[in-house]
Amino acid sequence: MKKLRVISMFIVVALVLCLALPALADSEEATKPYFGILSIIPPVLAIVLAFLTKQVILSLFLGIFAGAIMMNNGNPGLGFLRALDHYMVGSLADAWNAAIIIFTLTIGGMVGIIGKMGGMKAVAESLSKKAKTRRSAQVITSLLGVLVFFDDYANTLIVGPTMRPLTDKLKVSREKLAYIVDSTAAPVVGMALISTWVGYEIGIIKDVFIDLGVEANIYGIFLRTIPYTFYNIFALALVFTIGGTGKDFGPMLKAERRSVLEGKLLADNAKPMASDEITKMEIKEGTKLKARNAILPIITLVLVSFIGLWYNGYTFSEAGTDPFTWEGIRTCFGNADASVVLIWGAVVGSIVAGILAVSQKILSLGQVFDSWVDGAKSLVITGIILVLAWSLGSVTSDVGTADYLVDATKGLLHGGVIPIVVFIISCLVAFSTGTSWGTMAIVVPLAVPLANAFITGDPASSPLVIATLSAVLSGSIFGDHCSPISDTTIMSSMASASDHLDHVKTQAPYSLVGAALAILGYLLVGLFNVPVWITLLLGIVGIIAIVLVFGKDPSKKLIEVKK
Repeated sequence: MKKLRVISMFIVVALVLCLALPALADSEEATKPYFGILSIIPPVLAIVLAFLTKQVILSLFLGIFAGAIMMNNGNPGLGFLRALDHYMVGSLADAWNAAIIIFTLTIGGMVGIIGKMGGMKAVAESLSKKAKTRRSAQVITSLLGVLVFFDDYANTLIVGPTMRPLTDKLKVSREKLAYIVDSTAAPVVGMALISTWVGYEIGIIKDVFIDLGVEANIYGIFLRTIPYTFYNIFALALVFTIGGTGKDFGPMLKAERRSVLEGKLLADNAKPMASDEITKMEIKEGTKLKARNAILPIITLVLVSFIGLWYNGYTFSEAGTDPFTWEGIRTCFGNADASVVLIWGAVVGSIVAGILAVSQKILSLGQVFDSWVDGAKSLVITGIILVLAWSLGSVTSDVGTADYLVDATKGLLHGGVIPIVVFIISCLVAFSTGTSWGTMAIVVPLAVPLANAFITGDPASSPLVIATLSAVLSGSIFGDHCSPISDTTIMSSMASASDHLDHVKTQAPYSLVGAALAILGYLLVGLFNVPVWITLLLGIVGIIAIVLVFGKDPSKKLIEVKK
């Protein structure tokens, strides 16, 4: 009852502030109000309520509603209408967002067919011959996450469903699976040599260096940023260290002990992001389990997506681009519309799965479509949450949350601490808005010229400028990685059939360890000019030491009980 009163008071205070905004907010431009510190109300309201109530949909909507009130001069009636018709419908009307929803549902359909054929169970049984322990299962899952490096959405939606039967069998908690999936998605794709992110990142880098009047090989600059993306590298080192040692700490240790000791993959009050249609799908009696029934559709998805990115990007490239050279391939991948290509891969993968089911007489054509629909239905809740998350991102953009955070901390930027402060700013902006790409677009044009002001010589080869640029790229990923309103965080929960807030809560300490070591890394290279390779080595050694000192084996208690 006390908790309910606290939640009610929190909502009332937030909404009253929104209603009072015509009197409180200043206006820098007639068409764009400036809300100052009040601009953080929508994301803070959504995030805090999500943790207090564990009702993600309600919390996200209230955040959107609050922002819509702010944008409509404190009018709650207009705010409610605009939350629905402008922000929610507008988010779904966006071509990229609509394509991602279709891709998500199609992947669910493909997984539904594979599950009904027993393909996922067969893969789990096949892998269990090599991955016979919880440790090996976690390491193999991490390796698979690294191998699917070309797109973060494809990564989460391939790795999670593929490995879930195996990790379930070996009593790896759903929270741990979601952590592994999330930690090997954006951190990998964000620094892959060829991926759907490369074109976007290079485009932002190119614009800022043109503004500085610097002619340079932009792809070469991107390559130089990779060793300085400390959070990405440390996040990967941590996930492999956690899996390899079998040790955990913080809320994840509690989740893993529950899974090992009690056999509960989810907490008692958990609300998994995938419904029972897919997680408890019954296999037709007498079906011979074959791993190829899962492997072939997934390989088809990967190949069609990979080749499709190359082909689709080529159609958007300038005349004369040679798609068979390294430079041409990179250009093609950078220009590709990943949202459309992923639909191609998911649909073709679904067709291959259906053909396998019918040709082997495992399922009839009608049963194939029923299984596909059941699989797609299991991800409807994910689609709803994604639309709300995108809508909240649009609201935070309109009220100027990111602009306020940057302006409020801009004065702190000076000298060798620039990479550290830029990393923290990027973390805050990405966490508040739920978007790493949006954060990069906002912070890079501000941070790089500032770092350039403190150097003499070529900024394209300056360690301070490169470290500052990398701090934005990796800080954006950290903030996005931790944010409960991030689409990739949501999709990781969904792909792993984990409770979303439990995933965020258990992952947070691990993410913070990576971020703390990243800040230390930027301190070393920014203030003390320590070579980057030494900084990386120290960070990785620090990760191993932290896990060995503070981590505990969740199965140890089981041994004590047996004694």
